[in-house]
Amino acid sequence: MRVGVLTGGGDCPGLNAVIRAVVRKGVQEYGWSLTGFRDGWRGVVDGDTVPLDVQAVRGILPRGGTVLGSSRTDPFAVPDGIRRLGENLAKHRTDALVVIGGRGTLGIAARLHAEHGVPCVGVPKTIDNDLPATDWTFGFDTAVGIATEAIDRLHTTADSHRRVLVVEVMGRHTGWIALHAGLAGGANVILVPEQRFDVDQVCAWVASRFEATYAPILVVAEGARPSDGGPVPGSVGEWLAGEIEWRTGKEARTTVLGHVQRGGSPSAFDRWLATRFGLHAVDAVRDGAYGTTVALRGTDVVRVPLTAATARLKTVDPALYAEAGVFFG
Repeated sequence: MRVGVLTGGGDCPGLNAVIRAVVRKGVQEYGWSLTGFRDGWRGVVDGDTVPLDVQAVRGILPRGGTVLGSSRTDPFAVPDGIRRLGENLAKHRTDALVVIGGRGTLGIAARLHAEHGVPCVGVPKTIDNDLPATDWTFGFDTAVGIATEAIDRLHTTADSHRRVLVVEVMGRHTGWIALHAGLAGGANVILVPEQRFDVDQVCAWVASRFEATYAPILVVAEGARPSDGGPVPGSVGEWLAGEIEWRTGKEARTTVLGHVQRGGSPSAFDRWLATRFGLHAVDAVRDGAYGTTVALRGTDVVRVPLTAATARLKTVDPALYAEAGVFFG
């Protein structure tokens, strides 16, 4: 059997662990031939491949990013993309694809399977942890750890200078990173896209914190927005720091973590989860369970339809966010 592997969308820690697990189990237990398609769906459309064997995946477990490269190429948006994709799969005699990606990449896999019969098995990844089919996605734990360490370090400089420090983390549509890192790092305010915030209330929390002789740390997801619905120019963290400084007279600074959250070596949890996902993806291919993705439910890895994994965003529950409110101000 010949199996193709690709990684699409944004990179994140743990991708190489999946590739390694797929290759090791596919080769050692089933004697399969593995082919990597470079740069996500672009590699399938262009026929850009690299052979994958046990030697090729040695030493990649602790490495961040992806040795196969990634892109946001959509074959449905490429002129003649679907025909070219089919021809390249046939040329390389690809019997199945293991598709590692987030909503965009897995959504393409679901459509290719449903409309063109392309045999795909998905592996969910995103640092945002916003896929509804799985309890956790790999990459999320590493991103939260990086953000938490940054918050820990910023507490001392905030107190030393009696400044407000705003930490902007990734999360355009969901606030999972902000919520987890904010709680773990002892933030005094956490702002997420799911709950619009009142700037006056934020300033009141800031003032309350200073009254208790501590300098406040605010964690804000990049997609958080004020309740008045007005546009936020540029970085929401930078904008919010300016509003706080103007309204309270307290000096405020912003740290935008950005892509540093997606880089570096994966955490032990992410290596564990990514490895298990890869092993179970191989079993799904063996069983012909195409049109599904592996997912974590509790401690079990299960299979769910690709369509279910990409149908909607998994957002922060209001009750879960309310728990963090104990620590605001």
